[in-house]
Amino acid sequence: MVPTSPSGTAGAVQFGQYPPAWRTLVHLSDTHLLAGNAPLGGRFDTAGNLERTLVAVERLGIRPDALVFTGDLTDLGEPEAYRALRDAVEPLAERLGAPLIWVAGNHDERPAMRAHLLGVAATEEPVTGVWDLAGLRLIVLDTTVPGWHHGDLDEAQLERLRGVLAEPAPLGTILAMHHPPLPSHVPLFDILELRDQGRLAAVIEGSDVRAILAGHLHYSTSGMFAGVPVSVAAATCYTMDLARPAVEVNGMDAGQSFHLVHVYEDTITHAVVPVVESPTGDYFSAEWVERMSRLTPAERLEAFSRKPS
Repeated sequence: MVPTSPSGTAGAVQFGQYPPAWRTLVHLSDTHLLAGNAPLGGRFDTAGNLERTLVAVERLGIRPDALVFTGDLTDLGEPEAYRALRDAVEPLAERLGAPLIWVAGNHDERPAMRAHLLGVAATEEPVTGVWDLAGLRLIVLDTTVPGWHHGDLDEAQLERLRGVLAEPAPLGTILAMHHPPLPSHVPLFDILELRDQGRLAAVIEGSDVRAILAGHLHYSTSGMFAGVPVSVAAATCYTMDLARPAVEVNGMDAGQSFHLVHVYEDTITHAVVPVVESPTGDYFSAEWVERMSRLTPAERLEAFSRKPS
């Protein structure tokens, strides 16, 4: 039996044709922490920006099914930076009751990440894993190439992926990786892309993979790959200023965000959540939703949907 209980939503009420999401993930990326919280590039407070992001996540008031970080967890792969990241994020995950899913990025170092973040042997083995999130399968791939910034997947990883995907999961599968299998309009970014993407496409085509989560680009974007939607989360540390001409795109200490991933029966949505303090209206509230839930559909239509004459 396919599990259909909604998650991640407190007091969910269905007003329209879609029931609440089956599963909810929080997708974050590119924290780029440095030992001693040294300012990245001499100007970006990566630890402070991460802290603000985590406050925003908790302020949502949800209990997500997982927190997924898609790589570049540290900037230089320093053991102290991994320990600082763990100390910053684990308390929040415990309060939310959500598993933490870490993905390696091109700025990470596998031995230090494995030892000081994951608590396993400090080897050069790819950081991979499979999680069963109450019927939703999440597979972590390691697209990093030690000593390089571009991405790749070796045959061993692809073969393991093929074997896991041979049996569909009840709610389907989501892949999490660092290098997105998408083009970028920003010059030189293609040098850092995932190589030989056709090999990955051959494995996932026709499978139960429903979405791919990625990072790396420091800006939010989306597209299709082998018939599968790809969603790239912007960085928590700094983002790319896409308001500039493509040849002049550079980082800015603004526009940080994370994604809310809602898994429904027939679709998956990826909402960009800005990390920003700004005045917000107060028309909608939990009390408003509760009041509307007591009305009949016809009364709700009359009270809210009809334009004033």
